Amino acid sequence: MLGRRLMALGAVLILGALGLTAYNHWDDRRAQREAARLLEELKAAEPAESGEETLPLDGAEWLGWLRIPSLELVQAEWSYPALKTSPCRYAGTPEAGLVIAAHNYEQHFARLSLLAAGDAVEFTDVSGAVHRYTMMQVETLAPTAVDEMTGGDWDLTLFTCTYSGQARRGYSGVEL
Repeated sequence: MLGRRLMALGAVLILGALGLTAYNHWDDRRAQREAARLLEELKAAEPAESGEETLPLDGAEWLGWLRIPSLELVQAEWSYPALKTSPCRYAGTPEAGLVIAAHNYEQHFARLSLLAAGDAVEFTDVSGAVHRYTMMQVETLAPTAVDEMTGGDWDLTLFTCTYSGQARRGYSGVEL
């Protein structure tokens, strides 16, 4: 009797894991489609006035987009709902230590682990100014290490959770 219950529990857990995996793949693809649509609209929009830091679009404020050498969209203000659509500014500005956070979705920061010291990253703000960075450091931090993620002397920091979700991986660089 106990054996059957344990087998049934195991089957339920396997089905739950399969359902969670399917949901994560669906959500990744949804975010990919939404980010592509928003990036197209953002690039087609009139440039922001000089001195404007963000551009309103689709009910959100957009800071610009990130190119590593291809992809990425950066939303101006961080929030959990915004993070489901695109990478978000977590802190700072392009002129004063920009920190960008994203999920490890395929179209967001899943491939950040391929970045190495010396790699180039570009951020284009909504006024059209391009900021070029060279990545210098990669480090793995505890998920609660907010001061370490935002308090460095770097011009640009990108971070996402590791695949297991048990840590955050940060990539820091300097502006050229």
